[in-house]
Amino acid sequence: MTLNNLAQSYVHLVLAIGQQDSGYVDAYYGPAEWKEQAQKLPLEQVLAMANILVAQFEKCPPAAGGEVLRQQLLGLHIRAAHAYVRKLMGETMTFDQESQALYDAVSPTVTEAQLDGVLAELSDLLPGEGALNTRMAAFTQAFAIPRDRLDAVFSAAIAESRARTKQFIDLPDDEAFRLEYVTDQVWSGYNWYLGNSSSLIQVNTDFPMQISRAVDLASHEGYPGHHVFHLLGEKHLVREKGWVEYSIFPLYSPLAFLSEGSANYGISVVFPEVERLAFERDVLFPLAGLDASKVERYYQVQHAMQKLSYAGNMVAQRYLDGAIPRDAAIALLMKYSLQEEARATQRIRFIEANRSYVINYNLGQDVVKAYLERRAGDGGQEALWKVFTELLVEPRSASMMQG
Repeated sequence: MTLNNLAQSYVHLVLAIGQQDSGYVDAYYGPAEWKEQAQKLPLEQVLAMANILVAQFEKCPPAAGGEVLRQQLLGLHIRAAHAYVRKLMGETMTFDQESQALYDAVSPTVTEAQLDGVLAELSDLLPGEGALNTRMAAFTQAFAIPRDRLDAVFSAAIAESRARTKQFIDLPDDEAFRLEYVTDQVWSGYNWYLGNSSSLIQVNTDFPMQISRAVDLASHEGYPGHHVFHLLGEKHLVREKGWVEYSIFPLYSPLAFLSEGSANYGISVVFPEVERLAFERDVLFPLAGLDASKVERYYQVQHAMQKLSYAGNMVAQRYLDGAIPRDAAIALLMKYSLQEEARATQRIRFIEANRSYVINYNLGQDVVKAYLERRAGDGGQEALWKVFTELLVEPRSASMMQG
């Protein structure tokens, strides 16, 4: 069986799994009739499809030339789909076993002692009385974008990230996105890729958005993040090469690790720190009606907060592995992610919905960063953009980037 045959069977398997779990297929821009023909089959039959595909892949002869990486990544995706079907059928996996099976990666272990040192640093930056998460909420309140100014701020941020990205990546002339503001979601922003270089970007307004989140979401969901990730894959991998496996994006798959990791790291690629600070101080702060004189202090706190990134993974692992109950998980997020109870509860809802997916944001970013910066060397921003773009059109999994 050829790789193209295996790829087609893989797409049909993912579509079949999507009939069992409506959130599994995040994007699809393959043949319309394949999606129309997908039926909700008994799980046992879907598992049989997965078993057959795994066996067929293992018998496939080694690829050569430009298809070596394709074969490796397709194999990982077939095995991840197989693992997800087994989970749907009730197979129990630990947090680490699940992340390895689905995302080809395991989050590093962090301890409360390590995190306590960061809390001490933040306590010095945020002097005062009361719990540290309460002091953090009071501090960040001064940097919240008023709701009636949110669209102006976010639109300016995404226009700037798009203009900067176009300097380094050749985007299709017809690429476009539509922007919506929504409520009652477990995420802060989402890109729904619609195919034909078009996306729907949604921003959740359940909670006030801090000024830094405008650039974060504009870059992560849009440019050079998810929107660019998908449109380049559609153009170069699906349309030009005919690699049909890239016409479908299962949310719980090794490609999600690269998608989230590159979208997070892409923020610093499109907005180097000094340039970002200047843009926010001179453009976004005034648009939001905020005091721009405090931008340096704000980012001192934001940099320290980054050191708590893996706290969420620690909490998710303990909670999902049954080591702590829900209320204890919320309390740990309040302490180590410095969130108020409502935000911590929203985060737990995200963890409950997406489980070990949480590792794709922080570990994904760190792995992509290390991989790309090794390759860019001392070549500066132009070299970094070059290797960044190459990674989007020559995808690699976590282990392939770490190897």
